[in-house]
Amino acid sequence: MSDSHVEVRKTYKLLIDGALARSESGRSYEVTTAAGAFLANVAQGSRKDVRAAVVAARAAQANWWSATAYNRGQVIYRLAEMAESRRAELAEHVALSEGLKPAAAQVTVARAVDRMVWYAGWTDKVAQVLGGANPVAGPFFNFSLPTPSGVVGVVAPQESSLEGFVDCVLAPLCVGNTVVVLASQLRPTPALLVGEMSTTSDFPTGVLNIVTGFTQELTPTLASHEDIDGIDLEGVEGDAADALAKVAAGSIKRVLRPRGRHDDPTSLRRLRAFVETSTVWHTIGQ
Repeated sequence: MSDSHVEVRKTYKLLIDGALARSESGRSYEVTTAAGAFLANVAQGSRKDVRAAVVAARAAQANWWSATAYNRGQVIYRLAEMAESRRAELAEHVALSEGLKPAAAQVTVARAVDRMVWYAGWTDKVAQVLGGANPVAGPFFNFSLPTPSGVVGVVAPQESSLEGFVDCVLAPLCVGNTVVVLASQLRPTPALLVGEMSTTSDFPTGVLNIVTGFTQELTPTLASHEDIDGIDLEGVEGDAADALAKVAAGSIKRVLRPRGRHDDPTSLRRLRAFVETSTVWHTIGQ
């Protein structure tokens, strides 16, 4: 009997409507390490997959927003717990994908987990910070309340495969949006590991949807889709970002443009990016 071992190579799947699924096209592509060695097979999502993810996100958005802020915070905190328990696996993928030394990869994962906890803590504080009670002349209360834009498309950073992904995705989720994200084309596996964790972290189906594939092929569909209310173009730069912003304007989306990897990590820019302000009037009882 032979002692030879057959290597079983994993194919990472898309996350759509709470299910890990292959692309509807059946396509996949090889992902390599920063050094050029084979790392994994990854589903090559299609435009149809993007549209299916948007349908799932739209169906989930009302329930996600209607959940209490405390509940949303607990769900995101559970994701942080899962990431903490799989820190070694995440660090291995970050090191291989980004070409970092193990110690530097561990630091990156630690920051990503910290950011998950940070966003979990913000869910029940956004209304106080971004909202307010307004002075009016008359026997009324007048309140400004932040409400989510709805469904947000995200083009995740190409280089920062975990830390940047966490920031771009959890900020809109924190304030009640649902998300369809295109993970890094060259370095998708850390994001896909987070997606796998989300399926056992109490996330309602459809709240977080992750599509992998060729960025240039899929971003126009994300930017032009009329049922997406906002788009974060962090993973696109220069003329390509300009072109996608113009496409997004055709359906009156909110657009967040990239500022590079040197944003203040405590900035509320991303939390503010995909919220609307709702004004509520109420009479003062006698």
